[in-house]
Amino acid sequence: MKNIASYVFLATTVFGLYSCNKELDALPKGSRIDKIAVFDQASAQQVLNGAYYAFANAANVRGTEMTRWGTNQQEPATTAGYLGDGSFGASPLEDNRMDRALGYWNESYVLISATNSTIKGVEELADSKFVMKKKSEILGEARFLRAYGHFKLLSYYGQWYDIASPLGVLIRDEPSTLGNISKARGSVKESYDFILSDLDYAIANAPETNDKFYATKWAAMVLKMRVLMCRGAASDYATIISLANAVMAGPYKLEGNPKDIFYSKGLSSEEVILGVQPQANQQTFYAAKSLAYASGRVIAKPKLKNLFANDPRKDWMVGNASTKVPNVEMYYFTKYIKQDGTPSQLSEVDYAIRLVEVHLLKAEAIVRSNGNIQDAKDIIHAIQSKSGITATINTAPYLAIQNAPNNAALLVEIYKETVKNLVAEDGMEWLALLRLPLVTITGMQPTLKTQNQFILAVPVSEFRLNPSFGEQNPGYPRS
Repeated sequence: MKNIASYVFLATTVFGLYSCNKELDALPKGSRIDKIAVFDQASAQQVLNGAYYAFANAANVRGTEMTRWGTNQQEPATTAGYLGDGSFGASPLEDNRMDRALGYWNESYVLISATNSTIKGVEELADSKFVMKKKSEILGEARFLRAYGHFKLLSYYGQWYDIASPLGVLIRDEPSTLGNISKARGSVKESYDFILSDLDYAIANAPETNDKFYATKWAAMVLKMRVLMCRGAASDYATIISLANAVMAGPYKLEGNPKDIFYSKGLSSEEVILGVQPQANQQTFYAAKSLAYASGRVIAKPKLKNLFANDPRKDWMVGNASTKVPNVEMYYFTKYIKQDGTPSQLSEVDYAIRLVEVHLLKAEAIVRSNGNIQDAKDIIHAIQSKSGITATINTAPYLAIQNAPNNAALLVEIYKETVKNLVAEDGMEWLALLRLPLVTITGMQPTLKTQNQFILAVPVSEFRLNPSFGEQNPGYPRS
């Protein structure tokens, strides 16, 4: 597997290869540009667009430009037990065999390298090269993206659940060169501090309004909520609630029916805070993300179907049984596209942050800080009402929340609502599961028995190319 050291030249060439226009649908002419040329606001914006291309994990695949967020959707939902392999009936991730390093390592370091190049190029330009606040806004967006990449790495390759652990992430805060590739991983505390510093800058400087596939201060606030919820310090919950209140008072609102986001509105929905716009014509590609759902190559497992028992959301999220693999119970996953449907630009849209996550995190923070338990229940009821779940209609999901007798039980119910709302979007169903007590986790996902399974192995190539890295994660071989 390629390693960050393999991307030494990204610091100077990545955006020659990956720059694109505002719609993320075109590469520059020529196959190589040997040096980033950031000399004014327009070129700075172009370099930033290249960072968004990396955020979308976009690439030219056999002649077709594509965004590739399938791993963000499918693999966390698989490890949490909700999606599976519809072609063979099982995969190692379904059994929480976590020895395979997911593509997040490469993707995240490509993004981080891209953003470091953006930051360096823009910081070196005089303020006079920019109109009004544009310089700080570009830097705010870039630092949001860098924080996103580092948090992805921390949550999949670092012991994020233990603030005292030395096993954090390898922090890259400058463009990679031959002279700085060799570097030790940071501690968990150092990792959180670095990520939160970037997010605080983004909150203060990123644009307040932007296209939905570009970052804003609102997106930075929500990402900070995610980060703080995982860090879980006693003081973090009050901050999460404060951030939630600010975002909920902002320009977004919950969709009247969440199905409309995925089946008619896409990024135009007022609930979407940050998404990934597909490349032109990628829906025609034989490996289009949504085709995997429509054809049953990626399926919903019985665990997801059962979670939606007596819940009207099942009608559009879990389809008919698939008989592709004999004697294996599985169902079409229809959140993005109907069974046997034809992929479209709409079905290829990906969702990084939606307002419903803000409500869910606020409710969780209230419970974890021993706040008013009914306030948390009311937040979840408001989410449920958008799908026609009330005290008098479709009452079973409503009563599961309302009748939760204590904080521990309510946290489990909030987790279930997190899955119902955010399954197969950006890994929230996986992180929310891991925030529960281990005995509860194992009860829900029996193959997930130790905290070593919470995170993945650092790719072996890292230790060969970067001998200063440090220890391998527990339970995995170093070579």
